[in-house]
Amino acid sequence: MPLSEHEQRMLEQIESALYAEDPKFAHAVRSTNPQVHYKRRIVKAALGFVVGVCALMAGLVINKGTVTIAISVTGFLLMVVCCVWALTSWKRMAGIGNEPARGGGRQARPAKAASWSAWRNAGDAAPRVTDAVVVTRRLVPAVCGI
Repeated sequence: MPLSEHEQRMLEQIESALYAEDPKFAHAVRSTNPQVHYKRRIVKAALGFVVGVCALMAGLVINKGTVTIAISVTGFLLMVVCCVWALTSWKRMAGIGNEPARGGGRQARPAKAASWSAWRNAGDAAPRVTDAVVVTRRLVPAVCGI
């Protein structure tokens, strides 16, 4: 949502006051690109991932019982955390996921198939438990001769 004229004037006044009070800080803040911050985080996450791989391998090489398991699990958890950190940084850097949801509410789910034959013909809907029960009740007596 865009700012009103009054809010824009207030923002310009705050900005000019900041430049007058501390021009060095204002220049540093204005010239910093937020994508640089996210790129640094991705590089740190990649290095952390490599350290996690090394810890995992070291845990496999060291044969000291519980210490081996603890080092390997720590390395694996470090790898997972670094992957999540890198992916969230990449999403923020690329601007993915910042768009507001359209429709304002929960999205409607597609209708499920009502019977086994409808499910076979639909192709995309998954069978429900009740469908399996109905088919089982019909097939078991027919197959077993009951």
